[in-house]
Amino acid sequence: MSHANRYTGLVDRYRDRLPVSPTTRAISLNEGNTPLIKLENIPRILGKDVEIYVKYEGLNPTGSFKDRGMTMAVTKAVEEGSKAIICASTGNTSAAAAAYAARAGIKAFVLIPEGKIAMGKMAQAMMYGAITMQIRGNFDDGMRLVKEVADQAPVTIVNSINPYRLQGQKTIAYEIVDALGRAPDYHCLPVGNAGNITAHWMGYTEALTESFEYPRDQVIYDAEADAFTGAKPAGRPIMVGYQASGAAPFLRGGPISDPETVATAIRIGNPQSFNHAKAVVKESEGWFDELTDAEILDAQRMLSMYEGVFVEPASAASIGGAMRDIKAGKIAEGSVIVCTVTGNGLKDPDTAIKQCEDAVMLSIDATMNQVKESILSNM
Repeated sequence: MSHANRYTGLVDRYRDRLPVSPTTRAISLNEGNTPLIKLENIPRILGKDVEIYVKYEGLNPTGSFKDRGMTMAVTKAVEEGSKAIICASTGNTSAAAAAYAARAGIKAFVLIPEGKIAMGKMAQAMMYGAITMQIRGNFDDGMRLVKEVADQAPVTIVNSINPYRLQGQKTIAYEIVDALGRAPDYHCLPVGNAGNITAHWMGYTEALTESFEYPRDQVIYDAEADAFTGAKPAGRPIMVGYQASGAAPFLRGGPISDPETVATAIRIGNPQSFNHAKAVVKESEGWFDELTDAEILDAQRMLSMYEGVFVEPASAASIGGAMRDIKAGKIAEGSVIVCTVTGNGLKDPDTAIKQCEDAVMLSIDATMNQVKESILSNM
């Protein structure tokens, strides 16, 4: 029986644009191919003539965009003979690493900050069978330890310092260009470790290049020049990155030692892709900005209540920042805007429930009259 039309994930879909061979075994959970949802009610509420889309990465297999990079990182680790992977994580990376390691039949070791991870993400890492180490420190401490131990133990790092992670994550831009027939005018993202904004830019640059053969050396980051070099296709978006005010090294001019925010996925004080992300924003003529926790949570609830899209708090930074900049005129009317919403709201149900104290929850007798009265009184 032929299953030629069955979608089998990013590695198979984009083999010609990724550093794999025709015979490379893809470690996949059919990630990618996520919906690009046009918002209908929020633009009306803003009273602005804009098209806003959200790329809903919470519908990846483990509920976040991390699956895009992890399919490539684990595929290459297995191809190179690795028997174990390791990562530091605020939650989503650990979930993805554990799932793809399980799929590949190898070990996953994850370092997470003790008491600083949403329970939905902790449950995933444990259920997928990872060896989980809670450290008395933050993500940045975990990242330092991962880099140190990788020199001493036979494990492959699958954080975004692994170049294959960004190769997988760049595919989001391919999907957006395919769906819109063009790149958006603005692309807004939450920024934590900063690999994702870098990967988006790589993807747009490649997707808008008419002829493509891998490897291509037009799109490379030159550390000395602090810029991306090579041929630049027209039509790339302005890239805008939003951070939480309590974890905003790009707004403070450098690393911060004690990041703190309700948006756990971007609670990072020393981004590993700091220089790359700065170069992306500079080259795209974009900007970084910050939101308070209150603004992030307001955006999370607004996206849920008015559009039916439930995301975790960090994801909402992109839509919250975009709404603020649209209202202020910083993002021009008539623009097409894509916001990457990076993780599913079910990742952090406790934070969501705390926001719903005014939600209508009735306790009634199991009678038709009580149900009818409840409906009519709340119409």
